[in-house]
Amino acid sequence: QLQASGGGLAQAGGSLRLSCAASGFGYSDYAIGWFRQAPGKEREEISRINRKDGSTYYADSVKGRFTISSDTAKNTVYLQMNSMKPEDTARYYCAATPYYWRPALLYEYDYWGQGTLVTVSS
Repeated sequence: QLQASGGGLAQAGGSLRLSCAASGFGYSDYAIGWFRQAPGKEREEISRINRKDGSTYYADSVKGRFTISSDTAKNTVYLQMNSMKPEDTARYYCAATPYYWRPALLYEYDYWGQGTLVTVSS
């Protein structure tokens, strides 16, 4: 299971930190991705971390503003979001894929968190 938390209301230019806590599966053998879905738009992957070697991926839309990290002891992955923009408003999901060595397709993510809502006001 994955439990996403940390969403809320932020002002433009502000920060939030999302958490994704994992339990009940071989967490260390998975890559964890953060996705977001705004109303009327498709779900997009914005960041991913390979827990085997710590390599990361960022979508262009968040590169330089968001940082993904992993706390092995807590089985938790974080997404630090800085310099937030109104266009970052969406429901954010974390998900786990066993294809940690390559980018994974949406259906290759086995576990999904319930999502946490982020709203950025201008």
